[in-house]
This record gives sequence, C-alpha cells and structure tokens, in this order.
Amino acid sequence: MRAVQITEFGGPEVLHVTELPDPVAGPGHLLVDVARAGINYADTHQAENSYLSESTLPMVPGGEVVGATRDGRRVVALVGTGGYAERAVAPETLAWDVPDAVDDVTALGMIVQGASAWVLLRRNVHLAPGESVVVHAAAGGVGTLAVQLAKAWGAGRVIATASSEEKRALALELGADVAVDANEPNMKDALIEANGGRRVDTVLEMTGGTVTDESMKALAPFGRLAFYGMASRKEPSPVRPAALMSHSTTISGMWLAHVFQLPGDVMRTALTELFDLAAGGRLRVVGGGEYGLGEVRRAHEDLRARRTSGKLVLDPSR
Repeated sequence: MRAVQITEFGGPEVLHVTELPDPVAGPGHLLVDVARAGINYADTHQAENSYLSESTLPMVPGGEVVGATRDGRRVVALVGTGGYAERAVAPETLAWDVPDAVDDVTALGMIVQGASAWVLLRRNVHLAPGESVVVHAAAGGVGTLAVQLAKAWGAGRVIATASSEEKRALALELGADVAVDANEPNMKDALIEANGGRRVDTVLEMTGGTVTDESMKALAPFGRLAFYGMASRKEPSPVRPAALMSHSTTISGMWLAHVFQLPGDVMRTALTELFDLAAGGRLRVVGGGEYGLGEVRRAHEDLRARRTSGKLVLDPSR
C-alpha cells in the first residue's frame, strides 16, 4: 500500500511517500480501507517528537481515519498512528459508525476537533447559559466548531480571535458576536473591550505564549481558561496558585486521550450529540482543504504557518 512514513524526526521535510506492506488487524481490531485521513496539529508534533506521548521510528503518522471495514461498515476511528495510508488498523473500541447523513469530512471533523470542543465547553469550562466565551484560533478545526456549539448552548457573547480578516469573517459567519485580531498587541484589553467593557467568563486557548498570559488577565472572578494546545511553540508564563486565588480564576488543561479514562462512554455521548446536530443542519464542519499523499509536506507547512481554516484531510487515493 502507499503510505507516508517518517524515519527521522523533524519538520515537513521528514514526510516521505513510500510503499509498505498492508497492516494486519489482530483480535479486537478492524482493518479500515481509508477514504480520508484527518490532518491535525498533533501530527506536526508527532513528526518532530514534541507531542505529549513520545513517538517511535519508523512511523506512519495520522491519528484518525474514515473509511470502510471489510464487512462493509462505514466508520470513523482513532488509530493513534498509521492514518496517512491506504489502509489502517483501528481498535474496535475506538471506531464508531457514521450516519449516512454525515459525510467523510464532517465525520473526521467531529472525532477530534468536534469532541475536543464538546469536552472543553462541557467538562473544562462548564459553560453556563449567558456567559461570555473567548475562542482563540476561531477559524481552526476546534475553533469553528466551538463557536457554533457555544452559540447553540446559550453563550451570552462569543468572542472569536483569528489572524486574518478572512478568518475573522468566517468566525462571524459561524455565529461569533465579535472577532478580534489574533495579533492584537494588548490582548487583555482587546478581549475586555470586545465583551462590552466586562471581563470574560471563559476562554478556550491553544496558542500559548503571551496569548495565554493576556487571556488569564482578562478573566472575570470565577472565570475559567481551558488550555489545549501550544501552536506558537512558546510556553506561557508559570501560573502561581496564589494568583488564581486572588482573582478566583481557574486554569485547566485538556488532552482528548484522557476522555477514555472517564467512567461511561463519554466519547460516544459526545459523537452522538455532534452527529445529530450535524445531520440536522445545526452544526457544520468547515472544510479547510484536501491534500493527496504526495502533497503531505505542503499540508503540514500550511498548517504550521496558520494558512488554513477548518478541517484538513488527506486523500490516500492520490
């Protein structure tokens, strides 16, 4: 089969298209003929071995696929690695049937980005009706869905940040009440101004560096910030517990892998709600571009340079 393989760690230049033997599905696993694979920020971290879990070589990157099993089921699945290929193996417990009304790009957009937005809003910041929510990187995969979910669940004011006029227009189209330039030099004041002069209740943050620092300073008493990525590759300033107490604020982290350690099938609950909203036309995944295997380096370059919006997918048939 054709696949993308990494034999040394680094940037997009380490991604090579090659021929590999077909994977074999053992007990409790499914062999999936991949129709599309998702492309995520996590893949860029895997390639340079800077992800939360250590990568090993050689490796076929790609943690999510949608396609058909040998018995004809159409599934979307989390595979960990191996997704950038014509065929992949998925644990049966991490594969979910896709409704006919949900297309491939939407299915892929829900399994990581959609589920992340769901968990961030439901479990991390516990968004309450009427509260304000800041969605950083609002034109990205998680951001576009978080904006829509926040509005659907009764947020009082959704404040989006994005790095270009086009991306800010997209966030407004999806339901954000106001859009702020992500390059704003004084993010704290910009967020408070966007919220009508009031400090904000909740923040979803995946940029890192000063954006995280300024967002923390913009929180209202009992405000909550959920940190789920560091796209800038820059660490925020250390957070002192005493500072949290003095402002009655909360900061939490979220890695989707930990959802599977919770009691009950939280992932199935999230996907069922997300698929129902999508099928009913109340939630849409913004397609951010489709790349062939031979274009995988460009896909990672575009993602790292923040030239993309919405959900990126890889087509292994070309």
